[in-house]
Amino acid sequence: MANIEEEWLAFAKQLAVSAGEMMVEARDASAFVRDYKMDHELVTSTDIAVDQFICSRIEARYPSHRILSEESSPTMSLSSIADDVPVWVIDPIDGTVNFAHGHHHVAVSIGVYVAQRRVLGVVHAPFLNECFWALSGAGAYCNDQPLSVSGENTLRNAVVATGFPYQKTALVPIIERVSRILHHCQDIRRNGSAALDLCWVAAGRLDAYFESVKPWDMAAGTLIAEEAGARVGHYLPRGTLWPEVVNGDGLLVSTPDLFDDVMALMNAPA
Repeated sequence: MANIEEEWLAFAKQLAVSAGEMMVEARDASAFVRDYKMDHELVTSTDIAVDQFICSRIEARYPSHRILSEESSPTMSLSSIADDVPVWVIDPIDGTVNFAHGHHHVAVSIGVYVAQRRVLGVVHAPFLNECFWALSGAGAYCNDQPLSVSGENTLRNAVVATGFPYQKTALVPIIERVSRILHHCQDIRRNGSAALDLCWVAAGRLDAYFESVKPWDMAAGTLIAEEAGARVGHYLPRGTLWPEVVNGDGLLVSTPDLFDDVMALMNAPA
């Protein structure tokens, strides 16, 4: 199985780098159109083009595999994650708002799952020239350099990242949690890409990250963080039907020594 998983990883890296080139070319030429789904969530023509590119290549090379993608197949059968057929979980552009506004914190995220097991993750940030990746049991890397979490054990010295939803009606409890954390940590970051925030925990650039996200936001980055030594859990009960392994409700990822402290603040009375 190891050899085939290494083959999937090499293919995922190729896809991610090519997708990144598409992003850079589109933005350099201002060759993308903005639109909105569900009346409020930004999506660009480049999101769609990158999604089509990645999915078509996977379908051509691995026709028996399944794909869960934010743009083209966000409602794939839940049971598909649980059986032995490999599932590719794709976010063609994580950080679409950043992409559209000329920011660098943008990535393509590709994860592969088999029977509710995280097999591999690739998060490529083309505007930062960084490719993060991990294979289950083999460690985490950025541009082929090994990664390790910061090892920070004092919350007062920690830099913590989070994010905010498109739905502004959900902000009140989130702001309350942000306030509690901010009063106890060194500082908070809101970078605009969950996939990269997870990778930055893996790289020791962040000490903790919390947010409620979709499966495609966390599918690759969670494994990369885990393989770098991070602890992964949830501060909210599962609110969706997604299997636990791709459930992003109340996701908390941090250095091991900070995890319990952050979790306690997440669940403290308002």
